[in-house]
Order: sequence, then C-alpha cells, then structure tokens
Amino acid sequence: MSKLCRAALSRLIRSMGLLAGAGALFVVAAHAETTLRVGKAQAENFTFMPANVGIETGIFKKHGLAVQIVNFGGSGRLQQGLAANGIDIGLASGPELAFVAKGAPVIGVAAMADAPYVANVVVLKDGPIKTIGDLKGRLISVSTRGSLSEWLMRELAIRQGWGKDGIRTVGLGGMGAQVAAMKTRQTDGMNAEASTAFRLEDEGVGRIVVNFGTLIKDFHIHVMYARREFLAKNPDAMREFLKGWFETLDYMRGHRQETIAIASRAIDMPASTMGRVYDLLMPAFNTTGRFNPKALETLGRSFVETGVLPAMPDMQSLVTEKFLPGS
Repeated sequence: MSKLCRAALSRLIRSMGLLAGAGALFVVAAHAETTLRVGKAQAENFTFMPANVGIETGIFKKHGLAVQIVNFGGSGRLQQGLAANGIDIGLASGPELAFVAKGAPVIGVAAMADAPYVANVVVLKDGPIKTIGDLKGRLISVSTRGSLSEWLMRELAIRQGWGKDGIRTVGLGGMGAQVAAMKTRQTDGMNAEASTAFRLEDEGVGRIVVNFGTLIKDFHIHVMYARREFLAKNPDAMREFLKGWFETLDYMRGHRQETIAIASRAIDMPASTMGRVYDLLMPAFNTTGRFNPKALETLGRSFVETGVLPAMPDMQSLVTEKFLPGS
C-alpha cells in the first residue's frame, strides 16, 4: 500500500472514530432526558397552560425533561391517576389538599395561582338568573365531587348565608358535558374556567354572574402535586420541572402573542377570546410557588365548613417547598 493510501486510510479511521464518539455522546444525551407524566385536571384551564408552552418552546427539554401531558375530566379523577401511578405530577386545585390530609400518597409541591380569578359561574344569557341572589337553590354543574369547582359553589353559598347546600351541584366532568347540560337546560348554570366562560359570552350563549377572584383573596386556587414515591426516586427531576415551570412563566409574561397562539391551539379557541383570558389570568400566577399561610388557613377552614374533614388538619404538613428554585 502506498504512503498516500495509508495516510488516507488513517484519516478515514480517525473520522469514523470521531463519528462514533459523537454518536455515543448523542446516545448518552438521549438517555439522560427524563420522561415526566404531567396530568391536568382540566384540559381547557389556562392556569395549566405553562405545561403546553414549556413543551412547545423547548424550555422543559432544555432542563433535560420529556414532558407528556395527560388530561383528566376533573380534580377527583386526576387524584385517582396520581394514586394509581398513572402520572407523576398533577396540576390541580388547592382544595385537593384535603385528599392529602385523608392519606393520598401525594404532597403539594408548589402554589401555582392564588386568588380564583380563573373560576366563574356562567348561566344562559336568556335565562332567569341575573344576579348572585338568583343562584339560591339552583342546580349548577361542577367537574367532580370534592373538586375545586364544587368547593367554590359551597363557599359561595356559605358566604351568602344559605348554608353549604344553598346551591345544588352535580358533577358532570369536562367543560363540554357541562356546556351541553346548560344549553339543554338540564342545569341552571356551570362553574366554568375563564376560557370557556369568555367563549360562551363571545358566542352570545352565556353570561358571567360571578367571578370568584372578586370574592376570595387569601387563597391558592391551583396547586401542583407530586407522588411521594416519585419525589423519593426523582428529586432532581422535580426540581428541574419547577425551574422549567417558572422559566416558562417568565417567557409567557414577555411573549403575549406567542403564548396566546399556543394556548389557542391547545384549547381550540379563537385568539381574540384567549387574549381576554391571558390579560385576566397572567397576573394571578404565583411567581415563586411558595405557600401563603393565610391561604392555607382559608383552605383548611373550608374543609371543616363544607364537611370534607371533621377538623382542620396541619396544613403545613400537606405541602413542601423543598423542591422550589432557591430552596
């Protein structure tokens, strides 16, 4: 073999070695990405939208995470998914801390949103209900029993002096089923998150008679939960997810149009309606994830007032801040 051929062969072998090394690095990087199953109590809820935005913008991927979203028809079903190891992390409601008090194998890891501006009582535009007072004794649909939407209706009835059963409720699952029941007058109204409420108003079908954010201040409307077993085995993955979550919130605040476009696709809603939702709810996000003692007290008291628990639990034992950025 000539000297020239030997040199060429040597260069080829070195190149193949570099390619193999690069391939090995790619394989290691691919295996380093952790898959997280993240459940949303309602697919339509804007407060849960950072999960979608973080995926589409690549923010979670940058933190070494492959996030898979699983949508549930209500908080009760999401908690069942957590308990059955169907998901690792749940984006749900503050009142679900009662499940933790009852022994659910989960814990609250971050406060996602505070005052409940996302929640509204919507009735038919041409129906008989015109004011809050007209809700007494009416049948309002909620997602599931024990959910945030049910608790809010009970809290509203208590604050109006009607007792916890002053407004009747029925669990119908997702927004689609609730809208259908209201349109066919099987119910008198529904507890709707903001995107559905605004869409019904824009379509000339519904009218908002209550926005719960104007009534309840010290509160955690939405809380992020995680399975305790998952946390014990994957504490770093939880920390990276929370870093990605708050980085995504920063992105959403600085990129209004991009966020509206992603949310509109995820919820299948006109951008004009989603713009109203964005403007209402972006200020309601909790920017640190830390729990407010007064908000936890409000939640704990509500468990007793509505008969969910016989006595107020130690609310601090139901949550942890150890996985939050800076902790």
